[in-house]
Amino acid sequence: MLKGKNIILGVTGSIAAYKIAGLASMLVKKGCKVHVLMSQNATNFINPITFETLTGNKCLVDTFDRNFQYNVEHVSLAKLADVVLIAPASANVIAKLAHGIADDMLTTTVLACRCKKIISPAMNTNMYENPIVQDNIRICESYDMEVIKPDFGYLACGDIGAGKMPDPEVLFDFIEKEVCFEKDLEGKKILVTAGPTREAIDPVRFITNHSTGKMGYAVAKAASLRGADVTLVSGKTAEPKPRFVHLMEVDSAKEMFDAVTSEAEFKDAIIKAAAVADYRPKHVGTEKTKKKEGEMVIELERTDDILKWLGEHRKKGQFLCGFSMETQNMLENSRVKLDKKKIDMIVANNLKVEGAGFGTDTNVVTIITREKELPLNTMTKDEVAHRILDEIFTRQNEGKKE
Repeated sequence: MLKGKNIILGVTGSIAAYKIAGLASMLVKKGCKVHVLMSQNATNFINPITFETLTGNKCLVDTFDRNFQYNVEHVSLAKLADVVLIAPASANVIAKLAHGIADDMLTTTVLACRCKKIISPAMNTNMYENPIVQDNIRICESYDMEVIKPDFGYLACGDIGAGKMPDPEVLFDFIEKEVCFEKDLEGKKILVTAGPTREAIDPVRFITNHSTGKMGYAVAKAASLRGADVTLVSGKTAEPKPRFVHLMEVDSAKEMFDAVTSEAEFKDAIIKAAAVADYRPKHVGTEKTKKKEGEMVIELERTDDILKWLGEHRKKGQFLCGFSMETQNMLENSRVKLDKKKIDMIVANNLKVEGAGFGTDTNVVTIITREKELPLNTMTKDEVAHRILDEIFTRQNEGKKE
């Protein structure tokens, strides 16, 4: 999705400049056309040759450099750019951007760009917290520049505080969010559930399942990249916390029920990818259960049926999508669930099919509605997530036309 995108990276005078070499490499590997502009001070921290080697493009520093093709270089680059990231952004360049000062190749080009501009401040804590710098940041934001908050940590000067530039992976995510997908879900409010629930036996033990949350996290990420306002209700997983979504972490089925029902009325669509326990121990011990001779019997009771509750309490126009993991009779069992829960769509898969199931990076699903069945080939979970969203919002839009 990033292939062919034109990315301008603006690098200014900060020790964090070395991190941008890694970012440039990541973008090139994704098929991006990367152009690096450096302030003169930045060349004291990293050599322009590094960026030229990584990107295959001349690294521009001097506005009046004659060693490039004959055109107005900063204007031609500005016209090509899909997004501009200034990182690290020093207090000096932030002040220039806030007040329209264009006295070098970097600032001249950025001011000529009509695309989205992203700024990642990196400086000493006292400088970052200076009211003048904070005011300049607010001015940049008022001109629709996105500012990435710096991390809190140990700085090159020896201080500990805010001002550390985030890692290249974080900067990459901001670029991806901006240019990877059309914002066709902008204005939509979506709730996604993911991961397993854990039902306590005692303070030490619990009952759970093999869900890793990968599919639900992929759906939440895909929706956010397409501009939706996403709330993710997640059980405990090892998946990295997703950026650009509102994360509500829960443990038990009861906690997930409470979180989902508290948010449901505000959402345009709810996608329930979580593997919620159907049963929980009827009695939870207050102390660790000690090992004894013979069998141990745990009496179970039903948990709250979240999907059924949603089907009975949905607001007008709201779309409900459930998931169905089966080991046999997948289509028949999923259709029963579709009708019984009074929902619009089921995403079904069979645990025994190669490429599907828990913990994999791929999935093999069939999207089921009352009107049709849409079987999909083996895809990455990211690809499946987008197909699910396509189907949901195509159907929602068709419903509005009717």
